[in-house]
Amino acid sequence: MASKIIFFTVNGIPERAEFPADCPAQEVKDLFRSAAEAGPHDILKLYNPKGNITNISPSLEPNSPASCYQLEVVAADCNRQPLGAEIDGALSFDLSSMEKRLQGLEKKILSEAGDTPAAVHDMKKQVEAFRHKLESVEHLSWLGFFKDLSEGPHQPSPFYHKRTLHKTREECEHVREKFLQMSSLEVSEELRQYLKTPTFDNWQWEDAEIMVLLQVMYTDLDFLSTFNIEPEVLQQFLFEVYRRYNNIPFHNFKHCFCVTQMMYGLIWLTDLRRNMENIDLLIMLTSAVCHDLDHAGYNNAYQINARTELALRYNDISPLENHHCAVAFEILERGESNIFRNLSLDQYKRIREGIIKCILATDMTRHNEILNKFKSILPAFDFCNKEHKDLLMMILIKVSDISNEARPMEVAEPWLDCLLQEFFNQSDVEKLEGLPVSPFMDRDKVTKPSSQIGFIRFVLLPLFIELANLFPCLEQHIIHPVRKALDYYTEMEKALDKEKQNWSQSESVARTKEAAVSRTNSQTGPGPEPSNPETQ
Repeated sequence: MASKIIFFTVNGIPERAEFPADCPAQEVKDLFRSAAEAGPHDILKLYNPKGNITNISPSLEPNSPASCYQLEVVAADCNRQPLGAEIDGALSFDLSSMEKRLQGLEKKILSEAGDTPAAVHDMKKQVEAFRHKLESVEHLSWLGFFKDLSEGPHQPSPFYHKRTLHKTREECEHVREKFLQMSSLEVSEELRQYLKTPTFDNWQWEDAEIMVLLQVMYTDLDFLSTFNIEPEVLQQFLFEVYRRYNNIPFHNFKHCFCVTQMMYGLIWLTDLRRNMENIDLLIMLTSAVCHDLDHAGYNNAYQINARTELALRYNDISPLENHHCAVAFEILERGESNIFRNLSLDQYKRIREGIIKCILATDMTRHNEILNKFKSILPAFDFCNKEHKDLLMMILIKVSDISNEARPMEVAEPWLDCLLQEFFNQSDVEKLEGLPVSPFMDRDKVTKPSSQIGFIRFVLLPLFIELANLFPCLEQHIIHPVRKALDYYTEMEKALDKEKQNWSQSESVARTKEAAVSRTNSQTGPGPEPSNPETQ
């Protein structure tokens, strides 16, 4: 097996590490720890020749003495009270003595049982995982925790835990502080490129990190320089947007990010910067950011049937979408969060008109109307025609809004779980309030595959195919994954049907046996009574 040779410096002193290409990650870390003469609790940071933090792992790129990595040891502040002492004070007992007692107990168990219990192994693994997290680039990188940018299965945690509808002030301030700390730090080129792809995995990112990624989108599309948007105003705008998305299972801030990220990816994939003006791209991206502001988790049908304040205010016409627009412009009315404040009146009017059109287009009751109009202009589509361009912008936000199934299944399926949870919550309320229940939301009638098969076949694919007719390059990026998703849910439905069939057959067999036993008992009658010895 070939060896890797890594040249690096520690405190200005040149060092050289050599290890096999398939060397375990922990052994590579230990090698660098040994070279740095670092203690077991010290934290190591490794910088590549460009000055960026990189992970200490077997995948390090070999280099030459002329382009050394730089290794630094980050130890605890020697003037600060040790962490153990702080905990001792807080918990009113001596942590170090307890640690010694635990070590003694482990030795005793080993000597008596001959084997270390599984619980001790688990505890050791957790300690090692925590140490790894502290030592690696993950924790010390510009975005707080390193994310796996490769495609493949990760472990998302989409399960929604019930919280108050609106975010608390403390929650918002905590996220805002983290966001501002991260906002000026460098984003790697690898991440910038990954952000432009439909395969992007949203589940790895916290809210503060998502705000940084949204800031990157505005920056990389040159919106800050083109429209004179001050960075601090953009940051305040993104924070206000974050604050006005609610704690609900699906239509939340992460959904806002997914829709915006897909829109951003489509802009790059279709090379829209060449065919459309920057102001149109700004309209589309900002519409995606704002498209579900202050969604409370109940759709338009519920708003209208329950005669809610929104339905009364907007006369049953797209109450949610009108509300999302209104909240967006509430945020933009404040000088400190108005990213359009340096534009001319004509530019602002054009942007306002465009955002309203785009957000109102996300009302699914208008789906066929918008799609049919788009299909009618496709044969003679002209980027110089305002009507054509407006329709394309509406189609793009519609595609972005319902694009989860175009993502890898390990990203898309947890989103379906979140959506069904929100749907079921609504149908439960509708039943309690005696309102009409939407069939596709009823937990007693809907399964995961049944909710998706028709939606993919009759809504997603026809919409995506028409967009791909204008931009053939999208075939591989959004059509192929959606067809795979349809196959996946079709197979899932077949498996569920087979399981139901097997269960029905088992039930039928059980009932037949029960009936046979019952008939046998009735034909033979009760047996003779035992004689009583006292009467003989």
